[in-house]
Amino acid sequence: MRAIDYALREGWAGLWRTRGSSALAVVAIALAMMVLGALLLLTWNVEQMLARWTSAAEFSVYLRDEATSEQRGEIEALIDESGASAGREYVSKAEALTRFRREFTELASLTETFDDNPFPASVEVRVRPEAGADGRVEALVERVAALPGVADVRYDRQWLDRIASALGAIRGAGFALATLMAVAAALTVASVVRLALHARRDEIEIMQLVGSPIAFIRGPFVAEGLMQGGAGALVALAVLWLGFTAVGVRWGTELSTPLDGGSLGFLPARICAWLVVGGMAVGGAGGLAASRHAV
Repeated sequence: MRAIDYALREGWAGLWRTRGSSALAVVAIALAMMVLGALLLLTWNVEQMLARWTSAAEFSVYLRDEATSEQRGEIEALIDESGASAGREYVSKAEALTRFRREFTELASLTETFDDNPFPASVEVRVRPEAGADGRVEALVERVAALPGVADVRYDRQWLDRIASALGAIRGAGFALATLMAVAAALTVASVVRLALHARRDEIEIMQLVGSPIAFIRGPFVAEGLMQGGAGALVALAVLWLGFTAVGVRWGTELSTPLDGGSLGFLPARICAWLVVGGMAVGGAGGLAASRHAV
């Protein structure tokens, strides 16, 4: 405990002595954590949105104009017997046109020029979540698409999977960039700590002569790096919070539509805590690397 107390006190004193160069290290770590934090904030919100969409996933069976009532009955019977449906609704051509005019009011005037109603009748099917996970829905979609009277089948889960795949690629690229910036930040911390080490060279030599433990010699430099890393992570979280709040104030209403009436959420406390720990780890690694020159 004495070694930890000494390291923290001397580390704080070292930060104050080299506050100009320490600020540079804090900024470098803050930038790395901001990139990682922004990536996590984006992917976390998109994942929450995908989870909501997946739980409410449905597929639509578009009928040919010449489809008969018998063909429609065969389609609905197959859907009901599949066990993958949580409910269905028949949408006539007239109702499809009415929906379009209601949901796209700015384009509603265009429908006045139509000679015939171009919108097909459809059967909208709500999917059971467990059926989407075990592949029953995909099998049902293929069977329905092959029935007479069916013009097309659109399944939400297919494009949701594409979004999830794209999100994985974005996450991988973001983590790679954040890792490179974290390495650069650790090197910056190491350079700053090394400057402090050279400034205290005489004091370190005296401590070695009197037989001070390595923990007392290296500890303050590691503690200095940890403090720089923690400060950088906190700065990054503060900037992310301000940016998140500004986005919510400026575009909150527009974002409620793709979010199905929901709202954006900031990073959970556990992720914020891990970002702070990560920043301290980056700073501590830089301080440890530089402190190896002290002994």
